Amino acid sequence: MPKMKTHKATKKRFRATATGKVKHRGAGTSHLATRISKKRRRNLRGTRVLARAQTRAVLDCLRGNSN
Repeated sequence: MPKMKTHKATKKRFRATATGKVKHRGAGTSHLATRISKKRRRNLRGTRVLARAQTRAVLDCLRGNSN
């Protein structure tokens, strides 16, 4: 049986913590940020914790269990 491959797009966007949470970068940080207020841009810095409802699916993709 061949090994399961990690989903590479998921690997680039998410990172799992030791406690099982998933960190990701907030949406709207890549480009065209001049139209966003300074307060909103400031709050988009850094990483966020993914919602618990989506954590299982992302962790499965990272482990190579994506079906």
